[in-house]
Amino acid sequence: MTSDKLQEFKELLLKKRKETLKERDRYRELLRNINSEEEDFAKTAYKFSEFGTATMNREQSFLFLSRMDKYLQQIDRALEMIEVGTYGICRVCGKEIDEARLKAVPTTRICFTCKQNEAKAAR
Repeated sequence: MTSDKLQEFKELLLKKRKETLKERDRYRELLRNINSEEEDFAKTAYKFSEFGTATMNREQSFLFLSRMDKYLQQIDRALEMIEVGTYGICRVCGKEIDEARLKAVPTTRICFTCKQNEAKAAR
């Protein structure tokens, strides 16, 4: 892969990282608000339905935060791979990953063919 293409993917990954960090901060703020609402709901026993909704929202926020943290790790790994010169190389077959796949899933470490073979083997 050319250095221009690597730079293009690096910029894409950095953009996705920035967006994900912003979204993660938004969910953390939401979670703080939910926690303070739960304290208020706990003071009034007749609001059990709202308390349940707040609990469900908190659980969903934790799930989203966990997914975002995992995605951030994948982005950071991809950025490291760019720096060491292994970005865009399939971890299974060692061949170059198609550019279209990298654009669709810039954190991928596996080519489309190998991913299909893994899916077939898992069935």
